[in-house]
Amino acid sequence: MAEQNLTPPVPKKVEHRREHHGDVFIDPYEWLRDKESEEVLNYLKAEAEYTEAVTADQQPLRESIFNEIKGRTLLSDLTVPNRIGDWWYYSRMVPGGQYPVFYRYPALHEGDEVVRYTPPTVTPGEVLEGEVVILDCNEYAKDMEFFSLGSFQPARNGKLLSISVDEKGDERYEQRFLNMETGAFLEDTIPNIAAGSFFINHAEQLIYLVPDESWRPWRVYVHDVGQGTEDHLIYEEPDNTMWLGAAMSSDRSSVVITSSNSEYTEVRLIPTREPKGEPTLLIPKSAGIEYYAEPLNIAGEQHLLIQHDYNALNSELVLADMPREGESLEEYAQRWVPVIRHSEHVRLEGFTFTATHLVVTARADTTTRIFLAPREQLPIQWRRRRPAGVTFMEPAGFDEELYTASVLRAENYSPVLRIAYTSYLTPRRVYDYFPMSQTLLLRRETPVLGGYNREDYRAYRDWAPAADGTLIPISVIHRADLDMSKPHPVIQYGYGSYESSMDPMFSIPMLSILDRGVIYVIAHIRGGGEMGRSWYQNGKKLAKKNTFTDFVDVTSYIAAKPWADEARIGCYGGSAGGLLMGAVVNLAPEKYAACLAAVPFVDALTTILDPELPLSAMEWEEWGNPIEDPEVYAYMKSYTPYENIRPVRYPAIAAVTSLHDTRVLYVEPAKWVAALREQIDSSSPVPLLKIDMSGGHGGGSGRYTRWREIAWDYAFLLSNLGVTE
Repeated sequence: MAEQNLTPPVPKKVEHRREHHGDVFIDPYEWLRDKESEEVLNYLKAEAEYTEAVTADQQPLRESIFNEIKGRTLLSDLTVPNRIGDWWYYSRMVPGGQYPVFYRYPALHEGDEVVRYTPPTVTPGEVLEGEVVILDCNEYAKDMEFFSLGSFQPARNGKLLSISVDEKGDERYEQRFLNMETGAFLEDTIPNIAAGSFFINHAEQLIYLVPDESWRPWRVYVHDVGQGTEDHLIYEEPDNTMWLGAAMSSDRSSVVITSSNSEYTEVRLIPTREPKGEPTLLIPKSAGIEYYAEPLNIAGEQHLLIQHDYNALNSELVLADMPREGESLEEYAQRWVPVIRHSEHVRLEGFTFTATHLVVTARADTTTRIFLAPREQLPIQWRRRRPAGVTFMEPAGFDEELYTASVLRAENYSPVLRIAYTSYLTPRRVYDYFPMSQTLLLRRETPVLGGYNREDYRAYRDWAPAADGTLIPISVIHRADLDMSKPHPVIQYGYGSYESSMDPMFSIPMLSILDRGVIYVIAHIRGGGEMGRSWYQNGKKLAKKNTFTDFVDVTSYIAAKPWADEARIGCYGGSAGGLLMGAVVNLAPEKYAACLAAVPFVDALTTILDPELPLSAMEWEEWGNPIEDPEVYAYMKSYTPYENIRPVRYPAIAAVTSLHDTRVLYVEPAKWVAALREQIDSSSPVPLLKIDMSGGHGGGSGRYTRWREIAWDYAFLLSNLGVTE
């Protein structure tokens, strides 16, 4: 191996003392946090060069995987057009282009709803007569080292386009406005904003959010487009444990301002006609509930549709009038009228509206489904106050065992619901569903070049027992022609935090793994949201270790299968899943041949102990507050990867990060790798730090760059599992 002739860089040690609750931790590598230091940057560059050199023998495999991804991908791919006002908007990729090119095409006003909302037929690689280029991102970003769009919103009147652009990867955007009729940008620019800005009042004003120094969105402003006036602060969220968000209500009557964390919420409404007025608070955070509300007009009066978890762990949906000043939550809740009652087995995940229907998403047994009910039933339900007076229907045609169906687009002025559908075996499909006629129309399936046949692969659900008897759902994906009576290498993926569910999705890059005879397993461990709210609660705060032990127990279950080679199991996860990777290799390093930890949250205790670091204070609702609670401190200290490395043999480890990541700072994997090299048994493969000196939390920008990053990750895992071709 080339590794024997190379020496990894050795960082100096500088004693840094951390003391909390009588515990003292000496951190010799905390000095690496200073990204402005030339010494730090030189060290990181040396790490990047070492990793490149020591994995040089993987380059042919990386190139093969990259070419396979590129060869299976339609390089002139496009999106399904979306109707906004009098235009259809869509984007194309062009061969050799990193970024999309956006177009628009005039819409019809005659015919029935299906005719009016049938998008134009856009053929890859061909010009559609009458289409107009409105933004070529390749041209726009030609001189940028990094480029990411945070928002892209055409005004309904077709005159202005709002975009926000990140040029560094730190998720701080600059807002710009394009006159789509002249092709010229306005002089208006707004620097250092968060993603998610949107027009109100016929694009005369823009609502946007500003992050604080810790990257938390905390202020929402209204900007008068083209007026040169000072922007007006609508609301400021001073609580550093709350994340601020803003959105247009479905009926476009209000701006909905939401302050939230993982345990409770505050929602405020402000009329779009008077965005510089005082927002109305609905339910204060002191009530201690999670909720979301949308205004709804019933008989000329403003009412609310509220999704909440008050005495309803998996949430329920109710109709309500506006809250009265000074009344308690208990008093207010007595007037609520159920639309969907709470269920112990079904997790209500969200709702929205089309012009004619209420649309609800709900999860049962890991799978999210979509339900619709006519909007006209809601005022009837309010008047009659029946326990279950709203009748829901479900679009037919989604019949795979494991699939993901999600609402892609639903608007108050449109009769059509756009749905995205995918599975491990089915490339992404886009459907339009017309609920009045119950018509489901396939608009597009993402092509896979090279003769992909879904019958060549299998995907199914299994259940692995955890040590406490809990059954952990796992997804198993492999080639159909694989001899499952013989052992094969396995890559096991997991996340398990923030109630995020690892739902089935088709992946062109994954085919490069499967076609090499590797079995891919996804462990849907506690801390995620696959099995409802309790699944999440049993994997957070003082139950967080369930996430880690679940993953190891899944590995033990897999290793006992005749189809798994227990000596060739690799583990893979990113961000909070990177913390999972660090904890897992500390718990059971002997079970894994390789570990890929992407942007890993491996120095969690140090980060969360410092509320000045990006997003740290908000993390208290996920992990607990170790500053104030000695029990939380001790619990986190017992699992945080950086502080629990053992002097035993570890698997091959690669930590992948980016210098400008604002969510998980590069310093965490940098310190972790340095500590691993110092503390693990010397017979272990040397841990690697792969750092992108220009990317953010998602790595570099552009599709070719991203494909090369995926190829690097897969080649590292496959090489260490003894798989090449």
